[in-house]
Amino acid sequence: MNKETLQYQDVAVGDKLPPLEIDISSSLIIGAAIASRDFTPVHHDKKAAQECGLPDVFMNILTSNGFMGRFVTDWAGPESTVKGIDIKLGAPNLPGFVMTVTGEVTAKNDDTGVVEVGVMGENNVWGMHMGGSVRIELPKSDQQGEV
Repeated sequence: MNKETLQYQDVAVGDKLPPLEIDISSSLIIGAAIASRDFTPVHHDKKAAQECGLPDVFMNILTSNGFMGRFVTDWAGPESTVKGIDIKLGAPNLPGFVMTVTGEVTAKNDDTGVVEVGVMGENNVWGMHMGGSVRIELPKSDQQGEV
């Protein structure tokens, strides 16, 4: 996690974020589903997931959305502000998988200080789990380097 917040002018289109590997476990899937108040059985009951054709419980979209935001805010720092997340789900994340999240700065808005980061999360078994973008506002410093 970046303890100092990035400044808008220090970020360039094409900058790549350091990858993040997330070990997917039953505890992570179930705990995050419950924490996000998603009580849909396929996210915390293996038998229910199997009845839907999957071998085990699988991650819900709220957890994926949270990981996407966390990935970018960990990079940007504590004074950054998430302005929006666009997410599309692909293959499910199941226990025992490892999801690698990657990202790249795709756009900047000089008027608003908002940076758009394209984000991809791929698991090691079925590939693309999530893709999309996070828009994050970064502070701008003046010519003397002060915010």
